[in-house]
Amino acid sequence: MPTLTHTQYTQLTPTTWCATAQVNDSLSPSFEEFWGQSSWLLASHISPLSFYRHDNLNWQNYLSPVALSVRDMNHNQRQLQRKGVRLLLQHLLDQLEINDALDESAFPYRLIDNNHYVCFSHTGSKNKNDVHNHADQATHQPLNNKVAVIISRDRPVGIDIENNDVAWQVAQRFYSANEIVAMQALPMIQRNIIAKLLWQIKESFIKIHQYTLAQGLGEDYAYLIAGLLSALREQSPLIVIADSQSHYHIAVLPTQQTIVIF
Repeated sequence: MPTLTHTQYTQLTPTTWCATAQVNDSLSPSFEEFWGQSSWLLASHISPLSFYRHDNLNWQNYLSPVALSVRDMNHNQRQLQRKGVRLLLQHLLDQLEINDALDESAFPYRLIDNNHYVCFSHTGSKNKNDVHNHADQATHQPLNNKVAVIISRDRPVGIDIENNDVAWQVAQRFYSANEIVAMQALPMIQRNIIAKLLWQIKESFIKIHQYTLAQGLGEDYAYLIAGLLSALREQSPLIVIADSQSHYHIAVLPTQQTIVIF
């Protein structure tokens, strides 16, 4: 049975909420310490189950438990994450005092009675690993079991949580020509940040519009790069920019390594 730690909730609009968490197997220790990671870069001050709005975010320190073997991690990760995102959804519904269940019969997912839209994400998602493996390993860090969920009363929404950077050779292979040109003009640190954010934005819109993976990765979001760079200078725990072309908003939660399209 999975357990959730350092769960964090964010209200984006009066009718849109998201949550992120670390999911662990209650019978097995987590993966991070196997790789020598001792803590998450999260600030402390409040209970991990406190509910708060985006303009009043707080963070907590977390020391990972003992290590899970790589073999066991590979074997159990998918099932653990699948259970973890659904457990996180239930926690979010409990926080909102919504008594409902998930209808998984069709995309986008919705709640059965309230018809709220629901979208999940977890680190190491299948499609992205498949693409990365075919591109000679796009990422260079071990996977962690982070999960995320968003619900909205208004319209389909997307979310993507990701630990790892996107390798530049993968961006060059899958991103649009306009995106590549714009990123090539950036210092390497900014280029790497934007490459990851664009990947997460693409993943989130794939979930909203039900694009194929190739179609979604090939969409041109170069017009967002300047706004993302400007917003990131604020160094805020939550950054929101308007996407004038899609008529959605894009939320960046840097500490939670999460992108939300709402």
